Amino acid sequence: MPSRPRLPRLPQLTPPLDARRGYAQHEILAELRRLVLEGNLPPGTGLPLGDLARQFTVSAIPVRESLQTLIGEGLVEHRPNFGYQVTMLTSAELRELYVVRERLESAALAAAAARATRADHELAKEIHARLEHAVLTENAVAYHRETRNFHLALVRPSGMPRVVHMLEYAWNITEPVQPMVHVSTMDRVVLHADHSKQLAAFLARDADALLAATDLHHQRLNGVLENLPTDIGLFAEPAGQEDI
Repeated sequence: MPSRPRLPRLPQLTPPLDARRGYAQHEILAELRRLVLEGNLPPGTGLPLGDLARQFTVSAIPVRESLQTLIGEGLVEHRPNFGYQVTMLTSAELRELYVVRERLESAALAAAAARATRADHELAKEIHARLEHAVLTENAVAYHRETRNFHLALVRPSGMPRVVHMLEYAWNITEPVQPMVHVSTMDRVVLHADHSKQLAAFLARDADALLAATDLHHQRLNGVLENLPTDIGLFAEPAGQEDI
């Protein structure tokens, strides 16, 4: 039976809205979700109920309810005789989920280009500027965060909420790995050039150009994923294990 790892020291938590009453269940859920999405809890991190309850100074009940919700979002998994942990993928599963993300994103983009409002365009430009700043300052964490925001900003105007929801779910499962944090600076520069082409096509409402730029972008992403390090605990398989 594998040993149960201790919860790592967490960064400072967002204070509860009502300090007198402490953390409400929805606040615990939001904090745990944020910690995973921001990479503070890497893949495979154990999430002992007792440790988390002490961190939030609550009983185990609201923590358990929050973890069950995060299981439904794909961010957490429960293993018999082990407990809760941040979702951990094999490298093959990560590549598979990127294929799913690519198909769902492409399904929504043409409609999004046609339906986008001026506000949608302004939001996409704003996020793209943040991406540009992250590249120039070599802020890998910000680049990873804003990449997700940028891609979702391009698909949300599609009027296809179920497709967008499925895309977000598939994206959630890959988030603990924080792929864009672990790629080279040059890879981020090249991928950001793709984002610039996507933005230009989106603003021009050119669905064909947007889909072509996105297809090229995903081809590059697939190549980047092949080169992610396998010896720093990102994936479920042992370092160096080949796909069967």
